[in-house]
Amino acid sequence: MNYQSLAPVSGAVINIRHQQGNCCSQQLSLASQDGQTIFILSPETLVLGNVRLRTGMRIIAYYDTSLPVPLIYPPQYQAQLIAVLRPGEQGYLGYFNRDLVSANQTLKLNIAPSTTISTVNGQAFDCPVAGHTLFVYYSNTTRSIPPQTTPRKIVILC
Repeated sequence: MNYQSLAPVSGAVINIRHQQGNCCSQQLSLASQDGQTIFILSPETLVLGNVRLRTGMRIIAYYDTSLPVPLIYPPQYQAQLIAVLRPGEQGYLGYFNRDLVSANQTLKLNIAPSTTISTVNGQAFDCPVAGHTLFVYYSNTTRSIPPQTTPRKIVILC
């Protein structure tokens, strides 16, 4: 999967239902700051932590900006990756260099002993996280440039 072409939408799950005529896919309605967005969840959609999604959950969903989308309202996208967020928590998906600064220079990581680091399938990751695409769960950042944070959890997307 090309993670550079993914764009996020975060908000609360309004509704989840099966796609008409396809029991293996679901349609998820998400309420965000920009209004309602619909995501199609297929068997290929990666849900971090294999969490069962429910109404009311705060999530961040990523869609591929290089794929065609129907010009309808509310917008409808094929979900590529979804992460459930805790209250007050943010999520960030991106490549981090050897200094643990994101490729777009918008976030720097300060890893603490309490930071959980794992692979997508939940296995411990004992190698350096620098030089990988990461999904980072965090809450507070400094006001420096780039903002710095000590993440609660890091998922390595190998």
